[in-house]
Amino acid sequence: MSNNFLKGTAILTLGLFLSKILGVIYIIPFYSMVGEDNIGLYQYAYIPYNLMLAVAISGAPLAFSKYVSKYNSLGDYQTGRRLLKSGLFAMMVTGFISFLFLYFFAEPLAKIFISEKEKIFTVADVADVIRWVSFALIVVPFMSLIRGFFQGYSFMMPTAVSQLIEQIVRILFLLAGAYLVLTIFNGTPKLAIQVAVLSAFIGALGGLVVLYYYWRKKKPEYNLLLQGSTTSHDVKLTDMYKEILVYAVPVVFLGVANPLFQFVDLLTFNRAMIDSEQATKSSVYLSILNLQSHKLVMIPVMLATGFSMALIPLVTKYFTLNEHKQLSNTLDKTFQMLCFLTLPAVIGMTVLASELYHLFYEQSLIGSDILAHYLPVAILFSLFPVTAAILQGINQQKWIILNLLIGLLIKLALNTPLIGMWETNGAIAATIIGYSVAIFMNFAVLVITQNYRSKLLVRRIILITLINVAMLIVVVIVRMLLLQIMPAESKFGALLIILIVGTIGGLVYGAIGIRLGIAQKLFGERLTKYTKKLGL
Repeated sequence: MSNNFLKGTAILTLGLFLSKILGVIYIIPFYSMVGEDNIGLYQYAYIPYNLMLAVAISGAPLAFSKYVSKYNSLGDYQTGRRLLKSGLFAMMVTGFISFLFLYFFAEPLAKIFISEKEKIFTVADVADVIRWVSFALIVVPFMSLIRGFFQGYSFMMPTAVSQLIEQIVRILFLLAGAYLVLTIFNGTPKLAIQVAVLSAFIGALGGLVVLYYYWRKKKPEYNLLLQGSTTSHDVKLTDMYKEILVYAVPVVFLGVANPLFQFVDLLTFNRAMIDSEQATKSSVYLSILNLQSHKLVMIPVMLATGFSMALIPLVTKYFTLNEHKQLSNTLDKTFQMLCFLTLPAVIGMTVLASELYHLFYEQSLIGSDILAHYLPVAILFSLFPVTAAILQGINQQKWIILNLLIGLLIKLALNTPLIGMWETNGAIAATIIGYSVAIFMNFAVLVITQNYRSKLLVRRIILITLINVAMLIVVVIVRMLLLQIMPAESKFGALLIILIVGTIGGLVYGAIGIRLGIAQKLFGERLTKYTKKLGL
């Protein structure tokens, strides 16, 4: 069972990673189809949708899986099946209510999002895309519960495969639909985007088909377990849902943190830009910040949190066993790994911001500047979910909600005045301040409740920072020399510079890290065997 569980977890992680990578790559052809001025319409649909989607996807699978797993381990398979029947109906109802809410409140939301001086999109344009995307909410909550049920049996394959197929079907429909509208039917980019946002619903149907296939396959086995149930706890449905809410609420807040901060930008950015000289282009700037740049900013977050979150189960174990020394060591290693992986990726991408923006989208001084200023926030995006997960592990989950809400209120209070002063940089500054406060408070809870202090961590972070400074000097020099030889006027040229600079930077960073021994301390002494072969 243990090996099967580890194998399933690895498959789930791989599936999620591939799904996220596809979610970044598809934006390249889609952007080239609809253009910079029109792609902003896409975000007006997806940010409110992602906010509601995060609630459905983030909370339900884990909460239901924990509940089902708990009673399955007691030999009570009946309680989990009762929950499945009741939950499917509940998810159908909540999904339909969510759909109705987003569909019928599309116009009021659009009126909040769009300023009076907006010249690119009308309220009707924004309301239409919100309505088109809302259909996905009928399917997604229902689907998330089935995923959670399978995970409760330690069967991760359905979740991994369904998420991957959902993403593939969504992207294929999105790109094909946009292409047909623009090329075959000579439609407008706005109509292409309406078809594109409907892809969330089509993709969800694809994921549901996969889950149905696995349910048909596993149902006989689960029925045998049900028949052999040794006991039944006869838990009331109201008690079931109370327990699920306890599991789900902190996870939901982890899932909605990022969409909530983006939603604040959506509510305030256009109106805060009314008196700016760039008021008529505010939707374009908001799109560059919250869609184009955000896609790239999340790449280093993906790279780091996967490794760091793998250590979190140890936190729960050591806290439960009251082993404070091991707990402190695990926290040290988690934060060091986070810093070791995130910092060089952020620095490298910031140096290459112009080439990255050109490769993914187009040559744009504004776009590359916003990306370069926004990329450092990836460190905070990585740090918040890790610190929050640690608080969950030490049974301090109530603070996750409070600290996030305080950070969010600070973002809301600062966003309008800072945008008025610094435009997109103001929105970035408000995000940095809000996230920093929430993370600081998470750390404060950790220090106060666990007496966590670590001079080793401070020394290691200083060392990692110095290694990154050395790498930064190298990559800046290499990039400057390359631009003298081969200016990045084409996408191929930009790609070549990214590959050369990225490879040299990675080799320098890795070589110094291995030479100083910090890489071996974080990732194991096995590295030494390989580095000796390379002569390092």
